[in-house]
Amino acid sequence: MLHRTPRFVSSRILVIVTLVGVVVGVSGLLLVVSPFTASRAVAASVPTCSPTGTVDVNGKTYEVQNNQWNSAATGQECIGVDDVSGAFSVTTANNVLPTNGAPASYPSIFKGCHWGNCTTNSNLPIQMSNLASANSSWSISTASGAWDAAYDIWFNQTPTTTGQPNGTEVMIWINHSGPPQPFGSQVGTATINGSNWNVWTGTPNGGGTNWNIISYVDTTPTTSVNFDLKNFFTDAVARGSIQNNWYLLDVEAGFELWQNGAGMASQSFSVSPVANGGGPTPTPTATPRAGTPT
Repeated sequence: MLHRTPRFVSSRILVIVTLVGVVVGVSGLLLVVSPFTASRAVAASVPTCSPTGTVDVNGKTYEVQNNQWNSAATGQECIGVDDVSGAFSVTTANNVLPTNGAPASYPSIFKGCHWGNCTTNSNLPIQMSNLASANSSWSISTASGAWDAAYDIWFNQTPTTTGQPNGTEVMIWINHSGPPQPFGSQVGTATINGSNWNVWTGTPNGGGTNWNIISYVDTTPTTSVNFDLKNFFTDAVARGSIQNNWYLLDVEAGFELWQNGAGMASQSFSVSPVANGGGPTPTPTATPRAGTPT
């Protein structure tokens, strides 16, 4: 398959102003003409085809990861990343896995700490009881295949930022294609941030660590959201999936790919976790990752 490496236009604009003073005599007056020129800085797409490849974005305030974590996925997956804006696209996706099991990969952008790999100035971890808000926006474009477009958000029982989190994984499916369904079983519905969601829960075991999974599936799939993630967390607390003394470690947004998915793209993403005055935010300490499952 041809590996396509798209290029993204940076949102940053470099304006170069050149002032040229021209003195012209008009009826005894001096007229000064000062023209200027402007040029747009264009950021090249940074490619990676490594299953564990990552690209720092804007001084590592965010990070994009290829994250082909499933050992059953033997096909190639490549992404192209604008390391200024964080926009990324899946340029190659050759995996075809059964849709009743785990996905092949989760190419995604994140803020916080993913298995010990921490971004800068994230304000994370934050204890749930001390979380004032977590406003986020995300815009995507879709392609053919079997996939979901989802937030993957991790809570830990302590502020430890290394290894597999042992609290709760919150998934928010804003769109999906094909037969894949969330882990566990549907337990109800919820109206959050003005939209209706089907709610699924389950408790997997991975590497000796148990954690909760709660998934929210938009009943009206969309390609753009702008909402406060805390409203989902509050619902999860009410359902017993999250405890108020647990810590928000990491907010990720991307695509779980089971079959194909080349052409999926995250056009823009932001998240801003804010603590209230209830206490200090612990300083995370990063150590080498033990693994990178979704």
